[in-house]
Amino acid sequence: MSTIDALNWRYAVKKMNGQPVEQEQVDKIIAAAHLAPTSSGLQPFRVILITNQELKEKIAPIAYNQSQIIDSSHLLVFAAQEKYTEEGIDKVFDRMNTERGLPLDTTDAYKNQLKATLLSKSDEENFHHAAKQAYLAFGIAIAEAAVLKVDATPMEGFNNAALDELLGLDKKGLKSVTLLPLGHRDENGDWMVNLKKVRTPKDEFLIEIK
Repeated sequence: MSTIDALNWRYAVKKMNGQPVEQEQVDKIIAAAHLAPTSSGLQPFRVILITNQELKEKIAPIAYNQSQIIDSSHLLVFAAQEKYTEEGIDKVFDRMNTERGLPLDTTDAYKNQLKATLLSKSDEENFHHAAKQAYLAFGIAIAEAAVLKVDATPMEGFNNAALDELLGLDKKGLKSVTLLPLGHRDENGDWMVNLKKVRTPKDEFLIEIK
Protein backbone atom coordinates (compact mmCIF):
# COMPACT_ATOMS: atom_id res chain seq x y z
CA MET A 1 0.00 0.00 0.00
CA SER A 2 1.35 3.41 -0.94
CA THR A 3 1.53 6.19 1.63
CA ILE A 4 -1.30 8.01 -0.19
CA ASP A 5 -3.50 4.90 -0.07
CA ALA A 6 -2.65 4.47 3.61
CA LEU A 7 -3.51 8.08 4.43
CA ASN A 8 -6.82 7.71 2.63
CA TRP A 9 -7.53 4.60 4.74
CA ARG A 10 -6.72 6.23 8.07
CA TYR A 11 -8.89 8.58 10.06
CA ALA A 12 -8.93 9.88 13.64
CA VAL A 13 -10.53 6.81 15.21
CA LYS A 14 -13.02 7.73 17.93
CA LYS A 15 -13.65 4.22 19.26
CA MET A 16 -11.14 1.38 19.44
CA ASN A 17 -12.08 -2.25 20.02
CA GLY A 18 -9.39 -3.14 22.57
CA GLN A 19 -7.73 -5.75 20.37
CA PRO A 20 -3.92 -5.86 20.72
CA VAL A 21 -1.57 -4.53 18.08
CA GLU A 22 1.30 -6.87 17.27
CA GLN A 23 4.51 -5.77 18.98
CA GLU A 24 6.38 -5.99 15.68
CA GLN A 25 4.08 -3.35 14.22
CA VAL A 26 4.45 -1.10 17.28
CA ASP A 27 8.23 -1.45 16.98
CA LYS A 28 8.06 -0.30 13.35
CA ILE A 29 5.95 2.73 14.26
CA ILE A 30 8.44 3.71 16.97
CA ALA A 31 11.34 3.08 14.54
CA ALA A 32 9.71 5.46 12.06
CA ALA A 33 9.48 8.15 14.76
CA HIS A 34 13.11 7.47 15.68
CA LEU A 35 14.21 7.98 12.06
CA ALA A 36 12.30 11.24 11.63
CA PRO A 37 14.31 14.29 10.53
CA THR A 38 15.01 16.89 13.20
CA SER A 39 16.74 20.25 13.24
CA SER A 40 20.53 19.68 13.25
CA GLY A 41 19.86 16.04 14.15
CA LEU A 42 19.32 16.99 17.81
CA GLN A 43 16.25 14.78 18.40
CA PRO A 44 15.22 16.95 21.38
CA PHE A 45 12.29 14.76 22.41
CA ARG A 46 11.51 11.29 23.66
CA VAL A 47 8.73 8.77 23.03
CA ILE A 48 7.22 7.10 26.07
CA LEU A 49 5.51 3.74 25.47
CA ILE A 50 2.67 2.80 27.83
CA THR A 51 0.90 -0.56 27.86
CA ASN A 52 -0.04 -0.83 31.54
CA GLN A 53 -3.83 -0.75 31.69
CA GLU A 54 -3.97 0.71 35.19
CA LEU A 55 -1.74 3.58 34.11
CA LYS A 56 -3.85 4.18 30.99
CA GLU A 57 -6.91 4.39 33.22
CA LYS A 58 -5.16 7.07 35.28
CA ILE A 59 -4.30 8.97 32.12
CA ALA A 60 -7.86 8.85 30.73
CA PRO A 61 -9.32 11.63 32.94
CA ILE A 62 -6.23 13.74 32.22
CA ALA A 63 -7.17 13.36 28.53
CA TYR A 64 -10.80 14.35 29.11
CA ASN A 65 -11.90 10.69 29.25
CA GLN A 66 -11.31 10.04 25.59
CA SER A 67 -12.03 6.31 25.35
CA GLN A 68 -9.17 5.61 22.94
CA ILE A 69 -6.72 5.99 25.84
CA ILE A 70 -8.20 3.03 27.71
CA ASP A 71 -9.19 0.98 24.65
CA SER A 72 -5.83 1.38 22.91
CA SER A 73 -3.36 -1.46 22.73
CA HIS A 74 -0.36 0.83 23.17
CA LEU A 75 -0.18 4.51 24.08
CA LEU A 76 2.69 6.68 22.84
CA VAL A 77 3.50 9.96 24.57
CA PHE A 78 5.69 12.41 22.63
CA ALA A 79 7.57 14.64 25.08
CA ALA A 80 9.97 17.47 24.20
CA GLN A 81 12.98 18.70 26.13
CA GLU A 82 12.27 21.64 28.41
CA LYS A 83 15.40 23.40 27.16
CA TYR A 84 18.67 22.94 25.31
CA THR A 85 21.93 22.68 27.22
CA GLU A 86 25.58 22.87 26.22
CA GLU A 87 26.12 19.38 27.62
CA GLY A 88 23.18 17.98 25.66
CA ILE A 89 24.34 19.48 22.36
CA ASP A 90 27.88 18.20 22.94
CA LYS A 91 26.53 14.72 23.60
CA VAL A 92 24.65 14.63 20.29
CA PHE A 93 27.65 15.73 18.23
CA ASP A 94 30.11 13.54 20.10
CA ARG A 95 27.92 10.50 19.40
CA MET A 96 27.50 11.53 15.77
CA ASN A 97 31.23 11.87 15.16
CA THR A 98 32.14 8.75 17.13
CA GLU A 99 29.69 6.55 15.23
CA ARG A 100 30.95 7.97 11.93
CA GLY A 101 34.56 7.32 12.89
CA LEU A 102 35.45 11.03 12.84
CA PRO A 103 37.50 13.11 15.29
CA LEU A 104 35.28 14.71 17.92
CA ASP A 105 36.26 18.22 16.81
CA THR A 106 35.15 17.62 13.19
CA THR A 107 31.91 19.53 13.65
CA ASP A 108 33.09 22.10 16.20
CA ALA A 109 32.51 25.13 13.97
CA TYR A 110 28.91 24.20 13.25
CA LYS A 111 28.27 22.98 16.80
CA ASN A 112 29.53 26.20 18.34
CA GLN A 113 27.43 28.28 15.96
CA LEU A 114 24.41 26.17 16.91
CA LYS A 115 25.11 26.65 20.62
CA ALA A 116 25.40 30.40 20.17
CA THR A 117 22.01 30.43 18.46
CA LEU A 118 20.06 28.09 20.73
CA LEU A 119 21.56 28.92 24.11
CA SER A 120 20.95 32.63 23.59
CA LYS A 121 17.19 32.02 23.39
CA SER A 122 14.78 31.68 26.30
CA ASP A 123 13.83 28.26 27.65
CA GLU A 124 10.30 28.85 26.38
CA GLU A 125 11.52 29.56 22.84
CA ASN A 126 13.68 26.46 22.88
CA PHE A 127 10.89 24.27 24.23
CA HIS A 128 8.69 25.40 21.34
CA HIS A 129 11.53 24.59 18.94
CA ALA A 130 11.93 21.13 20.50
CA ALA A 131 8.18 20.56 20.36
CA LYS A 132 8.21 21.23 16.61
CA GLN A 133 10.77 18.46 16.20
CA ALA A 134 8.54 16.12 18.22
CA TYR A 135 5.68 16.93 15.87
CA LEU A 136 7.78 15.85 12.88
CA ALA A 137 8.25 12.42 14.45
CA PHE A 138 4.60 12.36 15.53
CA GLY A 139 3.43 12.82 11.94
CA ILE A 140 5.77 10.19 10.58
CA ALA A 141 4.62 7.72 13.26
CA ILE A 142 1.00 8.35 12.21
CA ALA A 143 1.87 7.72 8.56
CA GLU A 144 3.77 4.51 9.35
CA ALA A 145 0.85 3.27 11.46
CA ALA A 146 -1.46 3.87 8.50
CA VAL A 147 0.86 1.96 6.15
CA LEU A 148 0.73 -0.96 8.62
CA LYS A 149 -3.07 -0.62 8.93
CA VAL A 150 -2.78 0.17 12.62
CA ASP A 151 -5.22 2.80 13.80
CA ALA A 152 -3.72 5.81 15.54
CA THR A 153 -5.59 8.77 16.98
CA PRO A 154 -3.53 11.99 17.25
CA MET A 155 -4.31 13.85 20.47
CA GLU A 156 -3.45 17.31 21.78
CA GLY A 157 -6.50 17.44 24.05
CA PHE A 158 -5.12 16.64 27.48
CA ASN A 159 -3.80 18.39 30.57
CA ASN A 160 -0.08 18.48 29.84
CA ALA A 161 1.01 19.53 33.33
CA ALA A 162 -1.04 16.79 34.99
CA LEU A 163 0.35 14.13 32.66
CA ASP A 164 3.91 15.37 33.21
CA GLU A 165 3.40 15.04 36.96
CA LEU A 166 1.86 11.57 36.69
CA LEU A 167 4.70 10.26 34.52
CA GLY A 168 7.46 12.15 36.34
CA LEU A 169 8.57 13.84 33.13
CA ASP A 170 9.79 16.95 34.96
CA LYS A 171 12.49 14.78 36.56
CA LYS A 172 13.65 13.88 33.07
CA GLY A 173 13.66 17.47 31.78
CA LEU A 174 10.70 16.74 29.49
CA LYS A 175 7.23 18.12 28.85
CA SER A 176 4.50 16.17 27.08
CA VAL A 177 3.42 17.47 23.68
CA THR A 178 1.09 14.92 22.06
CA LEU A 179 -0.49 11.51 22.62
CA LEU A 180 -0.87 8.70 20.09
CA PRO A 181 -3.07 5.76 21.09
CA LEU A 182 -2.52 2.74 18.83
CA GLY A 183 -5.16 0.08 18.29
CA HIS A 184 -7.89 -1.14 15.96
CA ARG A 185 -11.09 0.67 15.06
CA ASP A 186 -14.41 -0.54 16.42
CA GLU A 187 -16.27 -1.07 13.14
CA ASN A 188 -19.65 -1.16 14.90
CA GLY A 189 -19.13 1.42 17.63
CA ASP A 190 -17.33 4.29 15.89
CA TRP A 191 -19.68 6.83 14.31
CA MET A 192 -16.87 8.11 12.07
CA VAL A 193 -15.83 4.81 10.54
CA ASN A 194 -17.79 5.18 7.28
CA LEU A 195 -17.72 8.95 6.89
CA LYS A 196 -16.11 10.47 3.82
CA LYS A 197 -12.65 11.96 4.33
CA VAL A 198 -12.89 15.71 3.75
CA ARG A 199 -10.01 18.10 3.13
CA THR A 200 -9.62 21.63 1.78
CA PRO A 201 -9.97 21.47 -2.03
CA LYS A 202 -6.56 21.06 -3.65
CA ASP A 203 -6.94 24.21 -5.73
CA GLU A 204 -7.28 26.14 -2.46
CA PHE A 205 -4.72 24.11 -0.52
CA LEU A 206 -1.93 24.39 -3.08
CA ILE A 207 -0.64 27.86 -3.91
CA GLU A 208 1.61 27.63 -6.91
CA ILE A 209 3.97 30.51 -7.66
CA LYS A 210 5.67 30.47 -11.04
